[in-house]
Amino acid sequence: MIMVTTDFVPGKTIKKTFGLVRGNTIRARHLGRDIVAFLRNVVGGEIKDYTKMMAESREQAIDRMIEEAEGLGANAVINVRFTTSMIMQSASEILAYGTAVLVE
Repeated sequence: MIMVTTDFVPGKTIKKTFGLVRGNTIRARHLGRDIVAFLRNVVGGEIKDYTKMMAESREQAIDRMIEEAEGLGANAVINVRFTTSMIMQSASEILAYGTAVLVE
């Protein structure tokens, strides 16, 4: 699956547009990670557990977006974007979205 943040795929021609595809995941914080995060906040530095959790969440959202695009018959997703939102105090959503297309 080709994924690009532009509205075209260099060297390819868009033959068909299927429309919006998306994938999301909602993750909640973990009490153990919160304690480590609090301590890290006092001394400064990266909170590696949260960095890892967010990276895994992005990958899961991408995988779900690709699955939806493939189900439509697309071989590329253009204009790929990410957004996040807080669902509740200790949980947030990551959404990956773009336009599914068939390119040659």
